[in-house]
Amino acid sequence: MLKNIQAPLSIFARMYKLVRNILFSVPPEEVHYIVMGWLRRVYRIAPLRWLLRNMYTLKHPSLERELWGIRFPNPVGLAAGFDKDARWVDELSCLGFGFVEIGTVTPRPQPGNDKPRLFRLPADEALINRMGFNNQGSEVAAQRLRHKKENIIVGGNIGKNKVTPNENALADYEACFKDLYEVVDYFVVNVSSPNTPGLRELQDKGPLMHILNRLKQLNEQMGNPKPLLLKIAPDLTDSQLDDIVEIVSSTGIQGIVATNTTIDRSKLLTPKAEVEAIGAGGLSGKPLRQRATEVIRYLHNKSGGSFPIIAVGGIYTAKDAQEKLEAGAVLVQVYTGFIYEGPAIARHICKGILDKNNK
Repeated sequence: MLKNIQAPLSIFARMYKLVRNILFSVPPEEVHYIVMGWLRRVYRIAPLRWLLRNMYTLKHPSLERELWGIRFPNPVGLAAGFDKDARWVDELSCLGFGFVEIGTVTPRPQPGNDKPRLFRLPADEALINRMGFNNQGSEVAAQRLRHKKENIIVGGNIGKNKVTPNENALADYEACFKDLYEVVDYFVVNVSSPNTPGLRELQDKGPLMHILNRLKQLNEQMGNPKPLLLKIAPDLTDSQLDDIVEIVSSTGIQGIVATNTTIDRSKLLTPKAEVEAIGAGGLSGKPLRQRATEVIRYLHNKSGGSFPIIAVGGIYTAKDAQEKLEAGAVLVQVYTGFIYEGPAIARHICKGILDKNNK
């Protein structure tokens, strides 16, 4: 019966490519809420929810990963940025993801940057965003997670409010940590978004050590420490990556998420004038694939594989995911690939990994 349900998956994947042309005629931020509204309606109908889960979820013991005492059903997660406020964790659990990372969450609600702030580059299968941590605050996200129905692993990606000066940033990270502590399985400290003025300055060794050491101390005080990771930019130099390796070792945090979006605009197929007209923002998608892999490989080799790395950046296919895993990652995340490839992406990647393991 299950095979009969899953057999048409390739047909639905092809159908999505046709539907995508229609979806891409609507502004990206607007269509995001439209599509997730549809998914919520489907999820509320039990037979359709069952159908979604059985179509898009691939389960196999060899796909499972044990990390930080957490059993991940598969290594393919949804990256932060898609479900900033933990609105759709239950619905997304039906699409085959092994875990979902919410956020970036800030302690106080903020509207983010002025619209338009999300742009498609179809020729490059990429996005540029300058969302600016638009979210309803950590208390709202925590309240939603307390009422989630599905048993899916959730990461909490935390940041500081735009109006908070860097010298007071620690207080924002502490507030988010405390609010989300009981409702997430792991934390990611985001100091690498290019869309909050001055945020990337917190990647410098001094301020970063200060934040991570304090969060580690707070984590231990809470009684049941959660894995604490750091999300880094792809634009760091080798010497800065060396600092990251040293910081992980010194602070004892549990790993790295590599990488965030890039400010680099080189080698794009989209006309330069069109890119310049879009303006500032972080670039994600296929143009980031190679650099993200380089960063992962560098960190893995430099550290001797001493800490886990979650890979994100330009992952669209099983081949892309396998490239990241072979470079040293233990888990992968998708975001822009999800937009371009559609709801079957997690299953397709899992199937590719499974096929390779069985060869």
